[in-house]
Amino acid sequence: MWILMLEAGVALFLLVFIVWWTMFAGRKPDAPPPQSRKEDRNEP
Repeated sequence: MWILMLEAGVALFLLVFIVWWTMFAGRKPDAPPPQSRKEDRNEP
């Protein structure tokens, strides 16, 4: 039974690690936020 709990814990850790890695890996702190242009919006 303990081996199943260990396997579930490892799987949960890997899931959280992969989500954390993909969220913060590509961000650059000095990059400005993207600017939205007027042509992109559906306004007259």
